[in-house]
Amino acid sequence: MQDGREAADPILRGMAFHLSHRTDDELFLQASESTALAARGAPREAGIHHDQVCIAYEGDIFWRDDELKSIAARQGTASAIATAYQTHGRKCLERIHGPFSLAIHDPAKDLALLAIDRAGIHRICFQRVDDLLLFGGTTASIAAHPRAKADIDPQAIFDYLYFHMVPSPRGIFQHMEKLLPGQYLVMQQGKIEKDFYWRLRFDESDAPFDELSGKFHHLLQSTVSRAAKHGEVGAFLSGGTDSSTMAGMLAKVSDKPARTFSIGFEAEGFDETEFAAISARHFGAEHVSHYIKPQDVTDAIPRIARDYDEPFGNASAVPTYLCAKLAREHGITNLIAGDGGDEIFAGNTRYLKQQVFEYYWHIPAALRAKLIEPLALNMPGMSLPGLRKLQSYVAQARVPLPDRLESYNFLNRTPLDEIFSADFLADVDTHEPLALLREVYQHSDSGLQLNGMLHLDMKFTLADNDLRKVSSMCALAGVKALYPLLDDDMVDFSGLVPAKLKIHGGKLRWFFKQSLKDFLAPETLTKSKHGFGLPFGLWLNSHPSLHELAQDSLRTFAGRGFIHPAYIDRLWKQHGSGHASYYGVMIWVIMMLEQWLSAYRYGK
Repeated sequence: MQDGREAADPILRGMAFHLSHRTDDELFLQASESTALAARGAPREAGIHHDQVCIAYEGDIFWRDDELKSIAARQGTASAIATAYQTHGRKCLERIHGPFSLAIHDPAKDLALLAIDRAGIHRICFQRVDDLLLFGGTTASIAAHPRAKADIDPQAIFDYLYFHMVPSPRGIFQHMEKLLPGQYLVMQQGKIEKDFYWRLRFDESDAPFDELSGKFHHLLQSTVSRAAKHGEVGAFLSGGTDSSTMAGMLAKVSDKPARTFSIGFEAEGFDETEFAAISARHFGAEHVSHYIKPQDVTDAIPRIARDYDEPFGNASAVPTYLCAKLAREHGITNLIAGDGGDEIFAGNTRYLKQQVFEYYWHIPAALRAKLIEPLALNMPGMSLPGLRKLQSYVAQARVPLPDRLESYNFLNRTPLDEIFSADFLADVDTHEPLALLREVYQHSDSGLQLNGMLHLDMKFTLADNDLRKVSSMCALAGVKALYPLLDDDMVDFSGLVPAKLKIHGGKLRWFFKQSLKDFLAPETLTKSKHGFGLPFGLWLNSHPSLHELAQDSLRTFAGRGFIHPAYIDRLWKQHGSGHASYYGVMIWVIMMLEQWLSAYRYGK
């Protein structure tokens, strides 16, 4: 910063200096007597404006406002943020674009402002302790503060076992929270206020397809071009629609072949390297693939569990980490990920499945109540062709969204008192997970079922899960994750694409694929939906060290008093008797929870 360094408050000057030059995580700061802040593991860039406003931020902020863009170019991003704040107050957040986390301290107004980006790519965790507002990029960074309260929250344990991660706003520790995507917090004169500076709006356009498709192509090229400027850039390439699109666009905007990376598995139904190779050839990419072995998974589990600041149970974190590690070994410092395409352009199979269930609600209520439901639900043991399917359909369809999405959740398939101890259940609200889902679903600013589900997935599937998975595993491997499909303009544009074009003629992602039919390989466009899964459930039976690690983890966890040991035993038996992949999911989730608890010595 060029303005007023000498005039700045010494505490603020020190805060800015240490945030931008810190070499460890042992930093604690108090910015004023009345509104106190402490930063540990906080945003890594900072500056002081001439009026002593302190700015700390992390991320790739860019500007569309010409004046702020000019200030950023001449004086730095912190100065542009300070100018925006001085001019617009908290509405300055509406002018900040890109993935970021941000903290502003205004001692003259006795005010602190925290915020994160619209997609939730970055994080801010916080806890209020008396007059102190602790904030940082992780819950662990706050827990290490001497005044922090860091007792494990039983509700967070329950939520983790329900969602396989701890969804915001709750943190793993009691009285600790995480900002939601597009949310900010203001603490002024001891009072805290939270609100959203942005929500995805579904203002469906009536523009013709060609016009929308042209805009989509332009956005794809511009967002990938911006990402391609980040040093040595490569791309994840699973062979699916999103990763293939990113790889192809990287090849198009670069003056050299795109460098792409994929992971394979020697397990039927899990390997997609064939499709990755097809896309690589189609775009002339320099492609590197590597096959994971069960021992690779065994070796990676403790390190991955320890790296997360909260328990995290998405098994695809392992291939993500190993793929990022592979890229780093080949000189890549930044990896383009295709996350977001399914959630903003309707690519998940559940969208189509739930659309079928929603047809049930168009049947007159009297007909449902007096004929269909008595026939389908009150005649057990039906064996006539089609009647069992009708029974299953009605039983699921009559459950409203978003509750219906959790029909197959492990915690909904078994009575909770058969899973959890009475003491544990007494400390938690078992209805909280569904309450969280309903709140987000109902705030989609759209009456359409599809848009409600997209809005839900932007929060739970992306911000709480996939982005945490990819960003954390890339960081562990020593590379930075980039998300062109979650660029602010791209996300806003997705709200303009009508739902009838996102799913059209019974086909998912119709608009996306139709727009790229002359760009992607034909095999990419027609391949079935496939996740970046890990054959853990299958390998659990065949690999001794993996089996031993999982069994030891579950045995230790059974002694913590959360879950009945009998439920653990039942899981093992169900896994061994068939459906190894299905029951392997819950074994993985519990194993990773115990690995995390053991790594941080909680309860020891």
